[in-house]
Amino acid sequence: MAGKTSGTGKLTLSGRFNHYSSIYLGFAARAFARRNSRVYASSGGTRGNKLQGKPVFQLIVTGRKSGEPRPVMLMLVRDGDDILVCGSNGGHPGTPNWWHNLAAQPTARVQVGPDTWPVDVRIVTDDEEYEKHWRTLAAAYPNFDTYRALSPRKFPMAVLSRHPEV
Repeated sequence: MAGKTSGTGKLTLSGRFNHYSSIYLGFAARAFARRNSRVYASSGGTRGNKLQGKPVFQLIVTGRKSGEPRPVMLMLVRDGDDILVCGSNGGHPGTPNWWHNLAAQPTARVQVGPDTWPVDVRIVTDDEEYEKHWRTLAAAYPNFDTYRALSPRKFPMAVLSRHPEV
């Protein structure tokens, strides 16, 4: 997957910076992400709801070892009523911890602005479906193409569908 791009094929400057930061400044990136997550949650989703001008949301997964809720801020990319998530980790060679927690559970919760709801998690395994969703991700957030071009791994992807509440 390394060196492969889709869409325009252009590498973004912000994507290059994020990629560099994910590898060499991970501690700072994690501290910023934790702070942003707290601000987002405490404001009811009214503050900290954009990153580089793009909308973000909070995914709350259950820790596979701790059993505790683990919130993470991710780019908000919709596909109809579903939300697409990608374990790009800014193009870091390692898969993010939140992904391992998500993959271990069939459900999670999301907060988009002031609204929260449970979601069913479906990991994308079909290559054709993956590429279709990739185009949606990259159109919404072009840095994904940069991460893909600079990373040695294929990023895991999932579709989050609203779970009917009983």
